[in-house]
Amino acid sequence: MAITHSIPSVDLADFTSGDAGLKAAFVQQLGKAYEEVGFVAVKNHGIPDELIADLYKYVQQFFQLPFDTKHTYEIPELAGQRGYTSFGKEHAKGYEAPDLKEFFQFGQTVEDNDPIGVEYPANVQVAEVPAFTPTFFQAFRGFEQSGRYLLQAIALYLGLDEDYFDNKIHNGNSILRAIHYPPITQEPKSAIRAEQHEDINLITLLVGASADGLQILDKQDNWVPVTSLPEQIVVNVGDMLQRLTNNRLKSTTHRVVNPPRELWNTSRYSIPFFLHPKSNMRLDCLESCVTAENPLAYEPTTAGEYLDERLREIGLKK
Repeated sequence: MAITHSIPSVDLADFTSGDAGLKAAFVQQLGKAYEEVGFVAVKNHGIPDELIADLYKYVQQFFQLPFDTKHTYEIPELAGQRGYTSFGKEHAKGYEAPDLKEFFQFGQTVEDNDPIGVEYPANVQVAEVPAFTPTFFQAFRGFEQSGRYLLQAIALYLGLDEDYFDNKIHNGNSILRAIHYPPITQEPKSAIRAEQHEDINLITLLVGASADGLQILDKQDNWVPVTSLPEQIVVNVGDMLQRLTNNRLKSTTHRVVNPPRELWNTSRYSIPFFLHPKSNMRLDCLESCVTAENPLAYEPTTAGEYLDERLREIGLKK
């Protein structure tokens, strides 16, 4: 029998409402969900439906361009961090077979003369779809704001100051990634479009994919389908937050599976926002999360060092 229990759902409006009781309840709900499941659905997330619809529209227009056109936006020396990455370049950590996807990445735009701006390559402008870049910029800022609220709630849950993450993620190395899983044209070698993995960053915000396929691994080692409901985004814990909290908050293993045969001729689009801090953020485990029952599990490192190591493991950096 297929297991289809849904992931916990929270209402971000409770956190931003100004009502202390609703806010405290939200913090507990979110923290508990991240300790027990690692994934949560968020409603009233603040990113307008029209903006999400535009984002998907322009993403589809980009991926429908001829390969030779898309390929002009592929810049190998950027290790997939900006612009286009063609089919089959990335694989999950520990797996040799490439994932069956192509993607486009849009990163941070520093607007306040912060010296960190020199660390980030410029975003790649897509000439053929004029609205692509401005729409990505607007969505990036929307996801950043929603992510900041969620991290404020996580900070409170961990007994930290509410603004603990604020200066660490301001002008952080976040990425908005548009993924296209093309139609399946021959018998696939595997049932998996994107092999099981955990995300590298602090948290990932995923706005409803164009088709089913996302599955998470629950505590009983069952693969559970995650279908994001209309007007909700799915937000999961990444490895950086798991590391910071010494495994108290769980980075959930997830994968994308192939559709049933009758839907092989369809594309799947997905647009995750990977919320990263600045590269100098320390990921040393919080003292409050290290106990006799939960001894120190990780060596000290920075977000930048950790990201570099992981990009090599998944084949994007040499």
